[in-house]
Amino acid sequence: MMRTNVTSDSLLVKNYILGDESSLEILINKHQQRLFSFIYSKVKDKDVANDIFQDTFIKVIKTLKKGNYNEEGKFLPWIMRIAHNLIIDFFRKNNRMPNFKNSDEFDIFSIISDDSLNAEKQIIQEQIFDDVRELINELPEEQKEVLIMRMYRDMSFKEISDNTGVSINTALGRMRYALINMRKLIEKHKIILIN
Repeated sequence: MMRTNVTSDSLLVKNYILGDESSLEILINKHQQRLFSFIYSKVKDKDVANDIFQDTFIKVIKTLKKGNYNEEGKFLPWIMRIAHNLIIDFFRKNNRMPNFKNSDEFDIFSIISDDSLNAEKQIIQEQIFDDVRELINELPEEQKEVLIMRMYRDMSFKEISDNTGVSINTALGRMRYALINMRKLIEKHKIILIN
């Protein structure tokens, strides 16, 4: 029987785990274009992109061999996540973390665009939103409150002041400290907010 080209990722993964080495080759060939383009778009260097590409599949193989893979039907997002983490490691090792302008106008949310996103960007986007959400949770309560009202509910500082019972100046101050703390947390956790 002829094998179709559209064998699903989960079936290929299953077959590979059961010992069919050629299934891995099919998986690599199927996703290499997108994965390589994604890595290259972040590191802008062919040799580095090749290294990270290889390392991604070494990690994939190790994980599959250990039987630790459980992302049923989500093979592409899973390998993209592995590649994303390796890209972060690369930037970290080479001290090439993107720098943020150190200004009061620093706006974490301006980095997050909402254009129509392709699959890889969607994954990174979701990861950025998760990272940002976790960072916001680390802020002191009153800073978190102002930041959420301002960024997520689009409230003016006058409305924030009315809602929280503090002066507009205090609300502005809390917002400023929230952004300063977010910046510190981004550096501390080495989070990359690139899309």
